[in-house]
Amino acid sequence: MDWEHLLALPATLILVVAALLGLVALVSAAGVRRHWRERRRVRGTMRLLLSLVWLMLALLAAGLGLSLRGYRQLTEEAPVVAVDAHIQSPQRWTLVLTWPDGSTREVTLAGDAFRVEAIVLKWKLPALLAGAPPLYRLDRLDGRYEDAAQEREAPRTVIDFDQAGRFDLLTLSKRYPQWLPELDTVYGSGAFLPLVDEGHYEVSLMRTGALVARPDAATAQRLDESLR
Repeated sequence: MDWEHLLALPATLILVVAALLGLVALVSAAGVRRHWRERRRVRGTMRLLLSLVWLMLALLAAGLGLSLRGYRQLTEEAPVVAVDAHIQSPQRWTLVLTWPDGSTREVTLAGDAFRVEAIVLKWKLPALLAGAPPLYRLDRLDGRYEDAAQEREAPRTVIDFDQAGRFDLLTLSKRYPQWLPELDTVYGSGAFLPLVDEGHYEVSLMRTGALVARPDAATAQRLDESLR
């Protein structure tokens, strides 16, 4: 079996196989004790070697399952916010933001594209091995002009989500780094896309900590048509 097919197997299935192999190893090991007690040394030695083989296969399967689980977690995405765009006038937009919990917010934006930014916190190796996911909070939403001159001179829109509270991890890590020794890196991540009327966009956070923005099929088609 090549790696492409092996990585396609569910990690849980491989871990179940590892558990079954471990059970076989235990049963085989019980037979070793019986053979030694009955003074059948040769059979006992062969059974011991067989038990070790089963144990090694169980450990290999368990390691593969855990590695595969980690690999898939790196490609998982968590929904962050959905954006629906409605044009008011050229380069003036109404955006409706919808969070995964169903709450919404309506904002007005200037520009040709929108950009969502987030603060991402990642952890050091011990916490990563324990399965600690990267943490994030949305930081701001701003408009972006296609023309560089407009980007320098035209009115800009910057909307602060203001999600940080008094006990924000970013603030605490700066003031009291000894409180969060497992915190590895803090950085910003952003994603932007051009705006079209009646456009719908989904912004998600990858396991690696990168923000990704995607239009739905109808919006992608409108974007293609606007570039022609």
